[in-house]
Amino acid sequence: MLIAVISDTHMGTPPSWLDNVYAGWLAPADFLIHCGDITSPSAWSYFMQHPNFLCVRGNCDWDPALADLKPALTAKVGPLTVGVTHGWGPRSQVPVKVAEAFGPDYDLVCYGHTHARDWSVVSGVRLVNPGSLGESGSLALVTVAADGNLSCEFVDVF
Repeated sequence: MLIAVISDTHMGTPPSWLDNVYAGWLAPADFLIHCGDITSPSAWSYFMQHPNFLCVRGNCDWDPALADLKPALTAKVGPLTVGVTHGWGPRSQVPVKVAEAFGPDYDLVCYGHTHARDWSVVSGVRLVNPGSLGESGSLALVTVAADGNLSCEFVDVF
């Protein structure tokens, strides 16, 4: 199973380069997770074309059309229990705060906010931060092997 994780797109109207990113990396994924700061209804609508799209609200998601997005969610993603949040507070403290908020009962916790890639285990919690798709062209592809092991590939799209 393949999970595409993106965050911090910070875009109004989706740019033309996004079509190639969607076709090449996002559409083939079994699940598409956005960790917040999508910032516009048009970007949210664009990503909604994925049949298994999950998204949370980030600190820059002020548009009233995004008001129904939750700050955090828990979802069954195939066999995994996955937590998703944007993150909060000083960037250096975000991984620890996110790990503490979700706890070790999660197989994977996806977060954003820092714009920095992360594939780590903090207090027994497997974390992934894809970096910023909108700022640095970064996304994460998490593969779930048949034996349940997780691996991550970071992709630079531009």
